[in-house]
Amino acid sequence: MSTPTIPSVLFVCVHNAGRSQMAAAFLTHLGGTRVQVRSAGSSPADTVNPAVVEALTEVGIDISAETPKVLTTEAVQASDVVITMGCGDACPYFPGKRYLDWQLEDPAGQGVAAVRPIRDEIERRIRGLLAELGIEPAE
Repeated sequence: MSTPTIPSVLFVCVHNAGRSQMAAAFLTHLGGTRVQVRSAGSSPADTVNPAVVEALTEVGIDISAETPKVLTTEAVQASDVVITMGCGDACPYFPGKRYLDWQLEDPAGQGVAAVRPIRDEIERRIRGLLAELGIEPAE
């Protein structure tokens, strides 16, 4: 009997300080150990956007210890699904991977009030992704 493989998802945006951090946090929160989650940026910032940290704290997710990570070829190769969020052509392409491009407003430089609708849209999309992967979200 073979062990089922755990799907791996990589979220990529330019600075890995906003959208990709929120998406990774929601997928980790809702998918638990049933999915492997990575996030990275093509040109990572020094810190995660404080308004993003605050917006996620409001829904019970703490990413205050997260730091932006640089996008590597290895991270893409190790992922089954690669979801880009405004990083253009910076993400390397490998055959056999599933690529999605989520057009989302960039929360950079915006306050928490502007980040909330982006956060809520990301959560909606993550729930849809979990359904596509056949993973029941944790509540």
